[in-house]
Amino acid sequence: MRLIAACLIFCAGTVASAWATGPGPDLCATFSIVARDSTTGEMGVGVQSHWFSVGSTVPWAEADVGAVATQSFVEPAYGPRVLERIRNGARATTALVEELQADSLSTVRQVLVLDARGNLGVHTGDECIPYAGHHLGSDHVCAGNLLASPDVWDRMSEAFEGAKGTLAERILAALEAGQAAGGDARGGQSAAILIVRMVDPERPWKNRTVDLRVEDHPEPIAEMRRLIVLQRAYALADEGDGAFARKDFAAAMRLYDAALTLAPGNDEILFWRGSMKMGIGDEAGAIEDVRQSILRNPRWRDLISRLPGSAFPGVERICAALEIPRADTRR
Repeated sequence: MRLIAACLIFCAGTVASAWATGPGPDLCATFSIVARDSTTGEMGVGVQSHWFSVGSTVPWAEADVGAVATQSFVEPAYGPRVLERIRNGARATTALVEELQADSLSTVRQVLVLDARGNLGVHTGDECIPYAGHHLGSDHVCAGNLLASPDVWDRMSEAFEGAKGTLAERILAALEAGQAAGGDARGGQSAAILIVRMVDPERPWKNRTVDLRVEDHPEPIAEMRRLIVLQRAYALADEGDGAFARKDFAAAMRLYDAALTLAPGNDEILFWRGSMKMGIGDEAGAIEDVRQSILRNPRWRDLISRLPGSAFPGVERICAALEIPRADTRR
């Protein structure tokens, strides 16, 4: 703690000029990774910090352009400005260097950059609070500052390179390894994972395939793992809805069953699986799914009493079987 206190005093002198003329930079000390999956084209950022809502400041990404993590005495403008330079043709390193040259406080910044072509850039300012450093790997960069150990960024890189699964799962493995190696010297509070991939150029909001944040939690990385699993469950349910619309009922049921295997206690997915079962003629299965949903969350009892048949096929028979009076929704 004496080392950290001394570093804070040292860095305070560096940022004093900024504070003298306006609000100073936030101390978003943290560890993070920017990474790319060269097969899927996904790019993303994973980050953890003992700072509230780290996901609102550090990670930036744009499909088919790049990804940026800006931290230490954080300047959020690095995110959109570096991405704009890359969008206009600059490589990751060039875009980063140009922004650093325009920043009078570059010595206290830490910035990680990746472009869609796989080029990497990273900067750890000389006056970032130790332990601070970074590791350039294949299709990824790991970095951190104000850490409990100088091993964090290397262990993160090793974990990312050795992990299997989706890009989000590999990024999560890197964060878990960074935490196991010591993590933030103060502990954990918030985390975020942002993943982008070109899905629809006309509807860019669809290009954020993962956008999850833990704002305040005693174990933010563990909570992030729970959210990653839950998001996958809901994605499977969405795919199930698509299969049902195509009248591929067997696939729809497989997908909903897989979703509930991932999230067995989720009353929302269970309820709508009941709707799907009713739609394909499995009335007994539908009744049981709705019954179990109501046991887990009694609010479903009131909702199903008000649902029209267009939203839940055969809803009248379900309500009759469960002795739920139909609500009069006329105005």
